[in-house]
Amino acid sequence: MVFRHIRTILFLLLLIFPLESHSSPISKPFFLMGDGKIKIKNNKNGRTANLSYLNTDGTLNKAAFEKIDFLFAYPASERNEHISMRLIAFLDYFSDQYFPDAWIYMNSGYRSPKYNQNLRKKGRGAAKTSTHIDGMALDFYIDGVNGKEMWELIRKHDCCGAGHYGGKTVHLDSGRPRFWQQSTSKVKTNASAMNRFIYLSTEYDKYKTKSRVRLLFTSISDFGFGVKRKVSIVKDNVEVAKTKLNTKQSCHRIEQRKDARFLYVELPKKLKSGEDYQIKLEFCEKPFEDMPDTSISNKIMLD
Repeated sequence: MVFRHIRTILFLLLLIFPLESHSSPISKPFFLMGDGKIKIKNNKNGRTANLSYLNTDGTLNKAAFEKIDFLFAYPASERNEHISMRLIAFLDYFSDQYFPDAWIYMNSGYRSPKYNQNLRKKGRGAAKTSTHIDGMALDFYIDGVNGKEMWELIRKHDCCGAGHYGGKTVHLDSGRPRFWQQSTSKVKTNASAMNRFIYLSTEYDKYKTKSRVRLLFTSISDFGFGVKRKVSIVKDNVEVAKTKLNTKQSCHRIEQRKDARFLYVELPKKLKSGEDYQIKLEFCEKPFEDMPDTSISNKIMLD
């Protein structure tokens, strides 16, 4: 009887607090990573972090990311996830190209949806679909590094979002690969309305075979749409395997931000190690005709 009650309590706790993969399943799980050491100062709240975000075996260090969450003022416990780990890996990689041991100064990191909306009302350069909202972006500079040169370096890798408005500060995010300057920015337009630029990404870049993969949507302008349970694994835009979302609904509804951040699929056994693939989801019950029919993730590789 006691065992039955304990089992019931554990089941309910898992429903309320689902277990998330806070540490990486594989050594050095991103394609672009620096030396694993990073020094950041938040210019707004004065907080600093001088740490290694990798364990000795190359996996991600959960305790280090808890400190980074605090630095970013990111509500990790509320959202049940860390600041984008891919973002930190990118930041480490690009800063190491200039000064591996330099301090990185952050002018803007996480923004709550309310704060971001207030910036928009004031006419500031904040996009409605800003990746800052999802803890996937920061505006930063490194003393002695030309902002335009840093922006051009990031842009060449075509890995992420990179913006430069002049001066030493650069925008970097782990969302949809794109780049812009002051003259090409569309932040004050409705270009991203109707979920036109909705972007699907995986939590990591590298996985072991038959892994469970967490999927995340960002650049969402409007909630209230669905994704089909059936999922395609593609290589060079050709479907090579199929899998399913961890849902019983044929059209899984995305009604709020959390719904878009915790989608899971299991990689099929037939995928080969050393090969790169992408995951393709199809939308259903779209609220807008202009919303795309599908979304394809970043590339992943099986190790």
